[in-house]
Amino acid sequence: MREGRATVEDMKHAALSPSRAKDFQQCPLKFRFRVIDRLPEPPSAVALRGTIVHAVLEELYLAPAAERTAAYALNLLSPIWQAHIAKDPQVLKLFDTPQEQEAWLDSARPLISNYFNLENPQRLQPKAREHFVNALLPSGLAVRGIVDRIDEDMHGRIRVVDYKTGKSPQPRFQDDALFQMRFYATAIYLDTGKLPARTQLIYLKDERILTYDPVKADVSALCGELDAIWSGITARIATKDFEPRQGPLCNWCYFKDICPAFGGRAPEMDMAGATQLLTAQRSSSSTETSS
Repeated sequence: MREGRATVEDMKHAALSPSRAKDFQQCPLKFRFRVIDRLPEPPSAVALRGTIVHAVLEELYLAPAAERTAAYALNLLSPIWQAHIAKDPQVLKLFDTPQEQEAWLDSARPLISNYFNLENPQRLQPKAREHFVNALLPSGLAVRGIVDRIDEDMHGRIRVVDYKTGKSPQPRFQDDALFQMRFYATAIYLDTGKLPARTQLIYLKDERILTYDPVKADVSALCGELDAIWSGITARIATKDFEPRQGPLCNWCYFKDICPAFGGRAPEMDMAGATQLLTAQRSSSSTETSS
């Protein structure tokens, strides 16, 4: 398994990620706006809080095991937030007043504290954090993603962990939530030949863990699902027709004003973006050569 984030070679071609695959399933037009046209979207305070909490939990594991306490993690919050501001001062525009910013930062503290009710980080020594996975499906479709944490026990068994700062899904929506973990398990298996023994979604809002133990049959099933998604994408690129698909999430979609389903007018598809996206379809031999 290649450790770390994407390399220059990895990023020369496009690839399908779990979040973008779900975008396409939810609404092909939203997928086009985000992936092909790359229309800018303003950050949200909720997404930003998730980024900061993830950064705290990532840095937590840099400390010696005995120091990984809730108090230590909470003390990381302010300096990590200040470092984020220094890197991207524009995020301050999300807050009208310093008091609003402070209340937002305080809302991250219970999420960090809740983590310690779910796992004991003093007993864990992750194999990798913020791990970049880059793999190729048998069909030649490139997939990639970043895994929050990978653990490995003394027997070499792998556990894939992803943190969520929202609430856990209701039972009828759990399969959708686990799509991401099936994706990661498949990508890791195709990249390393080792199937994770367990995957876990850790929901910090309501202190729940959603567990999925993959089997090899899941790999071929997920590959088929991703190939079907990719076929749908390429067919729409050929016709230049990515249709909107209405649903409950439309009320929170930033692109609602330009969506034809709500009386808007979508811009022309960016053909350069479409051409770049098509580079996700590769051959096994080309990846083996570049690896």
